[in-house]
Amino acid sequence: MSIDTDSAPRPLRTGRPIRVWMRQTGWRHLVGAVIVVFSIFPLVYVFSASLNPGGTLITANSLFRNMSLDSYVELFDRPQQPYAAWFGNTLFIGLTSSAGSVLLGALAAYAFSRMRFTGRRVGLITLLLVQMFPQLLAMVAIFLLMLSIGEIFPAIGVNSQMGLILVYLGGALGVNTYLMYGFFNTIPQSIDEAARIDGAGHARIFFTIILPLVSPILAVVALLSFIATTNDFVVASVLLIDPDKQTLAVGLYQFISQETSQNWSIFAAGAVLAAIIPVALFLALQKYIIGGLTAGSVK
Repeated sequence: MSIDTDSAPRPLRTGRPIRVWMRQTGWRHLVGAVIVVFSIFPLVYVFSASLNPGGTLITANSLFRNMSLDSYVELFDRPQQPYAAWFGNTLFIGLTSSAGSVLLGALAAYAFSRMRFTGRRVGLITLLLVQMFPQLLAMVAIFLLMLSIGEIFPAIGVNSQMGLILVYLGGALGVNTYLMYGFFNTIPQSIDEAARIDGAGHARIFFTIILPLVSPILAVVALLSFIATTNDFVVASVLLIDPDKQTLAVGLYQFISQETSQNWSIFAAGAVLAAIIPVALFLALQKYIIGGLTAGSVK
């Protein structure tokens, strides 16, 4: 009598030995835990320094030994260093620059992706080459240019937040256009052709059809532009002179720039509060960054 091996019950699957589990999966958890600890430690150190009333780097080394909220209270109680104004200026400049960068970059990327015109290829290569040079090299030229523009239009010259926003928009246009151009090319042109047959023009196709399909790259560009503008120190410190118009990156430096009046506790408290905006923006845009809205657009 023969036994049918196909119909015979299979033995229950037992757990893997710890050595096999470590070799196949466990090492990934170990590497992830090390990366998490390595990433969180600076945040814990800054948060501990913000709660330490000592105000020096030596006292900041003792994590959570002395805790007080005096640094957070004093942060908003210094008329010569208006932290609340810096916070509002950073929010205004960052959000305006981010929205402008997304709109201008999307318009330029749509033109390069969907239209065929003389100089298109040269324009794309020029955008790529220009971005290879750091913006710091053009700092003198930018300052002289803004100084000349300010003599005619003071609203967008030196010591003007709108002028700083225009500099940010011009500096980020090239890289954002090139970044969006690759994503726009993944959208089939048959969608444009179908909409054009129905009578839609370029503006209607761009705002009602293309932009919703490329929302992941718009979210990425918006987040990167906001982080870049809020973290910028060189351009903002040169163009913004009045303390009431400065940003957080420039203003916070005043707490530790003077040799005889360095206060690292207040500086750390300001840094902790300044991190709230980028984190909140990342959490708000996370679903657009992770989700691929174009995956089913063709269907």
